[in-house]
Amino acid sequence: MIFARTYKRELTVLTLAVFLVLLAIICTTLIVRFLGMAASGRLATEAVLITLGFATLRYLPILLSLSMFIAILVALTRAHRDHEVEVWQSSGISVSDWIRPTLGFASPILLLIAILSFSLSPWAVRKSDAYRQKLMSQEETAAIAPGVFKESKQADRVFFIENFSGDNGSATNIFVQSEKNGKIRLVSSNQGYLSKDELGNRILVLTNGRQYEGLPGSNVYRIVEFERYSVLVPPKDESLSASPIQGMRTQELIRDMNNDKHAELAWRLGSPVGALLLVMLAVPLSFVKPRAGRSLNLVLAILIYMVYSNMLSVVQAWIAQGKVHPLIGLWPVHLVLGLLIFILLAARSGRLHQWRMGA
Repeated sequence: MIFARTYKRELTVLTLAVFLVLLAIICTTLIVRFLGMAASGRLATEAVLITLGFATLRYLPILLSLSMFIAILVALTRAHRDHEVEVWQSSGISVSDWIRPTLGFASPILLLIAILSFSLSPWAVRKSDAYRQKLMSQEETAAIAPGVFKESKQADRVFFIENFSGDNGSATNIFVQSEKNGKIRLVSSNQGYLSKDELGNRILVLTNGRQYEGLPGSNVYRIVEFERYSVLVPPKDESLSASPIQGMRTQELIRDMNNDKHAELAWRLGSPVGALLLVMLAVPLSFVKPRAGRSLNLVLAILIYMVYSNMLSVVQAWIAQGKVHPLIGLWPVHLVLGLLIFILLAARSGRLHQWRMGA
């Protein structure tokens, strides 16, 4: 039908425009956050852009849902204000007839949201976590990179090695400064090497060197000559080694269930369902009286979306805490919104003519 083709064309342009705007906003917010983490040492500088890409992929389901919701709302609101809806109604098209082309346009995007929620977004979380872990595991090795002074992750030790041939290789002109109980300890040696103990811990071994220890500003200090001196290179934080729940495969969530995994699975199931409900909600919310405020329905739509989104987050937290049974999940929130959509559609279909006459 002519109106369906025209409507879908307009939705395509609006959805793309809204998506690009939202994408720019989320990317700007994330990059500011990641740059702050890099400045504080919690994220490697070279990982900022890659982490941004993975994080953006994780937020795509939400961005796509919002883009469709806003685009449909704007397109139908404009049609109501420009009296195009009245023209189509004179041809026998009712409010409910707008649902079919709306769903026809939204179906491929809803499928993409489902794929992202169940597969691609968890994959992005896993890859981002693995990449971050790789950089963290290399951080202490980088701290003993040749030719530069570099501080350890705990900020309690400074390393300098003039030449270094790699793991289990020899090193020359080694300098290590550490602080403990207010005392400064300086260790220097002309020779050394990096090795591993039986537990896999990396050890920097210095040979035939000296250790200087004393209080800063005091002329009293101790000098110790040694034949062998071992420095433990701190391992990466094992608490960060496991992938977060958000990065687990859906099959793993189903195979080994607990409250946290129930909550994550409910969220993934709710992403495409929530997107479908928002698409349906935009149709009755778009109806406005010509003399009414131009932004009234947009404010109402934003309010409903915020309440709906916050309730999903709250109920998900309750599932993780065991306050809501996993079988109940997020469905009560979806059902309440579905009931609201049904009521609005029924009201708009039955009262549209009267409202137009009253305007």
